[in-house]
Amino acid sequence: MGQLKIYIVEDDPLISFTIETALKKHGYGICGTADNFEEAFSEINQKNPDLVLVDIQLDGKKDGVHLAEKLDSLEIPYLYLTSQTDPHTIKRVKETRPLGYIVKPFTENGLRSNIEIAWNNYKNDEEYLSFSANSELYKIRQSQILYLKAFDNYCYVITSEREYLVPKTLKFLASQLNSEKFTKTHRSYFVNLLKIESLKTDSLLINNVEIPVSNSKKNQLRQLLQQS
Repeated sequence: MGQLKIYIVEDDPLISFTIETALKKHGYGICGTADNFEEAFSEINQKNPDLVLVDIQLDGKKDGVHLAEKLDSLEIPYLYLTSQTDPHTIKRVKETRPLGYIVKPFTENGLRSNIEIAWNNYKNDEEYLSFSANSELYKIRQSQILYLKAFDNYCYVITSEREYLVPKTLKFLASQLNSEKFTKTHRSYFVNLLKIESLKTDSLLINNVEIPVSNSKKNQLRQLLQQS
C-alpha cells in the first residue's frame, strides 16, 4: 500500500508534536491530531485514517477508552498510548480491541517498531472480497461490508460509503466471506454480524436500514449475536 495515514490523539502537545515529527521522519503521513474525544471522533470520521494512536488520558469528560469503543464499532484499527493507570481504566481497556500498546515513555525507534509490527499483523489478519462491477475490479476489506443483497442473478455489496452491483449471485459472493463474521438472515440477504445495531421480531437494523429475518433464522441469529 501507499503511505500509511495516521491520526494522533494525545492531550500533551509536546508528546503529540514529538510523535508527529518522528513519524513523518520515517515516511508516515499524519492526517490530523486532537487532544479530546469530540474533535478526534469528528475528524476521524471525515479523514478516514488507516491507523489511530489513542492516548488513554484526554482532555474533557470522555477519555481514550471511550474513543476506542467508537473505533471498534467503526472497524478502524488503533494503538493505545499508555502510561500506568488505575485498575478501573485497565478493566475498561481490556474490553476494547486495540492492535497493541505503546508504553510511555517511548523512544523514536520503539514507536516506529510498535507501529510496524502492529500494522503488519493487522494486514496479515485482514480479509478482503474481490469482485468486478461496472467493468472495474474492486478489492475491499470484508470488515467494511454491511450486508449483501440479492438482485436476480446479481448481488449488491453494501458498505457505509457506497453500494456495488456485482454480476454474481448472492450464494457465490457469500461463499467468499468469513463464515464466522457473516450470516444469512433471509434468502436475499447476508449480513455482517458486527454491524447489526438491533434485532427485532422479524427484522434487524444495520446503518438505519431494516433487513428481514426469516423465521428459520431467528434462533440461530440470536445465538450468533451472543457469541460475537
